[in-house]
Amino acid sequence: MFNIISLISGLLFGFGLALSGMVSPGKVIGFLDFTGNWDPSLAFVMGGGVLVTVISFRYILKRPTPVFGREFKLPTRNDIDKHLISGAVLFGLGWGLGGLCPGPALSSLAYGNPKIFVFVGAMVAGIVIAKILTGTFRKEA
Repeated sequence: MFNIISLISGLLFGFGLALSGMVSPGKVIGFLDFTGNWDPSLAFVMGGGVLVTVISFRYILKRPTPVFGREFKLPTRNDIDKHLISGAVLFGLGWGLGGLCPGPALSSLAYGNPKIFVFVGAMVAGIVIAKILTGTFRKEA
């Protein structure tokens, strides 16, 4: 049941990204182009997501367990370290240069664009390399 709910959630998320146009690298580049033809629509999509999260987390976390899971998996650390900073920098560079982040990139695979397959391949390779370098490759399995 958990896998079915996960699949449905992922499909719904991907559909929302496609419907809002956020799977288009041009949309992201337009948002990041403050000095040219700036497109603020990404800010509205992100703002909507933040608003839903802020409202819903208050009620969701009052439950003893998730509806379709055994336990909540929340971060236990709240410090800012070099790994967090370097990860954020790499994510931002990839987002700015490629115009995609992981969710929209995976959703964009449905369009069959070879450039997206290269982007996702590089993203997966980066994840694997980072896990190997940090020694966490097999810990999560």
